[in-house]
Amino acid sequence: MSRYGMIIDINKCNGCYNCFLACKDEYTGNDYLPYSVGISNEARSFMKVTEKEMGKCPKIKVDYVAQPCFQCKDATCVKMATDGEVYRRPDGIVIIDPVKAKGKREIVNTCPHRVIQWNEEQNVAQKCTFCIHLLEKGAKEPRCVEACPTGALMFGDLDDVNSEISKNLKSAPTEELNPNYNLKPNVVYRNLPGRLIAGEVIFADKQEVGAKGVKVMLKGESINKVTETDFFGDFEFKSLPADKSFTITIEAKGYKTQTINIKTDKDYNLGEIILVK
Repeated sequence: MSRYGMIIDINKCNGCYNCFLACKDEYTGNDYLPYSVGISNEARSFMKVTEKEMGKCPKIKVDYVAQPCFQCKDATCVKMATDGEVYRRPDGIVIIDPVKAKGKREIVNTCPHRVIQWNEEQNVAQKCTFCIHLLEKGAKEPRCVEACPTGALMFGDLDDVNSEISKNLKSAPTEELNPNYNLKPNVVYRNLPGRLIAGEVIFADKQEVGAKGVKVMLKGESINKVTETDFFGDFEFKSLPADKSFTITIEAKGYKTQTINIKTDKDYNLGEIILVK
């Protein structure tokens, strides 16, 4: 039996909202019984997208965090159901029964992730179903994944060791959006927004041009990152954990190395860092 899940890579998301729009298009005015009924033109998509602003002026960045239903193994919406109005399928997809859930607005408040919405016209709570009506007809992925132009969303069978998503899970660590909820979600992330450190490197003897290609290293407890300055001499490290100590080392051939110690109690713009011969 399959166990469907998703990996969302924030670094690959450019904020196009295609996932939001594809979901809205799929469900507006369309009933897919026994799994869902159509939403109205005014209703929001089942794919929630939030914007996270990071950095310190003028080095500001925005990340976009897509949030479908997390299809949690220990879903509170399922636990709080009294008559099977919310249930978890063997493939891991959590369904709100559009018939049994009629009039039960309290279902909306059972989800700490706030991804369940109330359909006033249909008098029922609703959420993402991973487009199970399409999967059962042979589709390989939900509409949101199909519509993503950058590959930020990856979908598949988590229990199939040969599936692309299973192989991808082994390639790099993932994290939960809200691990403190202890819900064991089947939707996980990479590169969730965190602290951001940015700066600009300048060569003392060549201040009229950008210090391109300077090696900048960040080292901390269990975290080591390396980047290079861009055409303008700018660099950044994002998605860093809060309240951790790091050492930033800046190296360029023919110039004295600079070292900066910093703690991520907030976002930092280190400003101009001048390298001398």
